[in-house]
Amino acid sequence: MRVIYHPHNQGKGAAVRTGIQAATGDVIIIQDADLEYDPRDYPALLRPIEEGIAEVVFGSRFLGGARRPTMFWHMVANKMLTLVTNILYNNILTDMETGYKVFLRSVVADMPLHARGFEFEPEFTAKVLKRKVRIFEVPITFNPRDYEDGKKIKLGDAFVALWTLLKYRFVD
Repeated sequence: MRVIYHPHNQGKGAAVRTGIQAATGDVIIIQDADLEYDPRDYPALLRPIEEGIAEVVFGSRFLGGARRPTMFWHMVANKMLTLVTNILYNNILTDMETGYKVFLRSVVADMPLHARGFEFEPEFTAKVLKRKVRIFEVPITFNPRDYEDGKKIKLGDAFVALWTLLKYRFVD
């Protein structure tokens, strides 16, 4: 295990991009440090890749896994952004904004990623869908934080995500 630090906080997307660039294994798991997503779900997340039925796995908070009730408007925003994703990219994802993504390193080897903040999720999803990469979703355990616990994402991030989805639908 290697720990990589940025000199100052550059955002989630920058951290994930740095991690992807430093990765040496064949499979990459994005695990947010706040532990809203349970690491005990790793075997279920890895299974579709191990079985050869997917190159990317999304852990879905909306497929019936155990979860603590979340903030209503966050769920509405997530569902709306996922609907827009499905319309723009002709797909049927249930949770585009999930932070639990597992993928073969080869999927991102030549994929230019630019996100610095929370727009990593829609950028990655858009680019994977445009490339017609095989995606599989599995239910995950979700224990969301609220703002008193340090949750950072805000309403403005939803508009950035929407712009990101539109931009990558019509631009390479």
